[in-house]
Amino acid sequence: MRRQWVPLFAALVIIATLLGACSSAANTPTPLPASANVPAKATVLPAGSVQINAAGATFPLPLYTEWTYAYAYVDPSVVINYQGIGSGGGKKGIIDGTIDFAGSDSLLSDAEYTSGKDLQMVPMVAGAVVPIYNIAFKTQKVGDKTPTPAPLPGLMLDRASMVGIFSGKISKWNDPAIIALNPGLKDNLPDARIVVVHRSDSSGTTELFTNALASFSPDWKDKGSAIQWATDKQGGIGGKGNPGVAAAVINTPNAIGYVELNYAKANNIASAKLTNKAGKPVDANAASLVSAMNDFQDKFSTKLTNVIVDAPGEGSWPIAGYTYIILHTTHMTDCTKAQKIVEYLRWSLTDPSAGKKASDLGYAVLSANVQKMVLAKLGEVTCKGQKVLQ
Repeated sequence: MRRQWVPLFAALVIIATLLGACSSAANTPTPLPASANVPAKATVLPAGSVQINAAGATFPLPLYTEWTYAYAYVDPSVVINYQGIGSGGGKKGIIDGTIDFAGSDSLLSDAEYTSGKDLQMVPMVAGAVVPIYNIAFKTQKVGDKTPTPAPLPGLMLDRASMVGIFSGKISKWNDPAIIALNPGLKDNLPDARIVVVHRSDSSGTTELFTNALASFSPDWKDKGSAIQWATDKQGGIGGKGNPGVAAAVINTPNAIGYVELNYAKANNIASAKLTNKAGKPVDANAASLVSAMNDFQDKFSTKLTNVIVDAPGEGSWPIAGYTYIILHTTHMTDCTKAQKIVEYLRWSLTDPSAGKKASDLGYAVLSANVQKMVLAKLGEVTCKGQKVLQ
């Protein structure tokens, strides 16, 4: 059931969010159209169908779009509508009771756990956040008289330069620190101000990214899902969701931003290599993501959460993280819906075709040990005092 429209979908989402990409003051994320996430055949619900409404992180949105489409064939009685509104919106929705489950890359605080009473985070997959950039250089093909702009390939950054760029201390592309990392690109790095693009909404991707920056250097002070960016004083801009950041970078010369890997791959946006904690240059891919997961395999908390940024392994991507589903474990009152939610999550975690979809999109599936922990936790979910999964 592998379909070929995901890159096109991602491109259309980017175009649709472009108009909002330059407003860092906007605090209310713009939901994606429901039609982008719900199979067309399920828009009119037949008798006996169960509508499940979910919202949250855009980090896993390409994957959840694939999964919800495929699951409509696994269980035709279920329609799952997942809206990509950001982790902050997802957490608020599940706490307020306006959605059935949430997606989040941002961890629940102790206060959020308390206000939600019976909330549980369960990791679904891990993903990589990559620095994407828009630097053009002149290239000339044989026979051409006039050089034409093309994306600058092969940019290398390290932990210190990442902190410098996103704190505003490195403000030009031809800064000596960047040139030292890229001696072969010296003549192509422009004497131009770096335009930093960041999320304008409350974002788990931002929380993951800034946690990494804080691990890279004590000079990084701001952490969290929504921060004040010093680079805004230097012309930096905000974008809503991963699609909005990608759109802003694509359309802004000399920009740099951060998105989940699939948004870079699906839209052919250049992303930088990074020198990791072990001092080794690495690309963001399945191998470097799995390496980061393995480095912290035994570090899961009692709440089934884990932070895997700045992993020590030689082959590990340094900006990696899990994305989670947040659900109620005892307070769901519609037991049919509760059962359908847990069955869908179990299918997503265990079905080989679901795992292949995750891998094809650049995510990493859970290891066998972590999957076992998650399935055990799902087996504890109850409705009206009875276990949902018998």
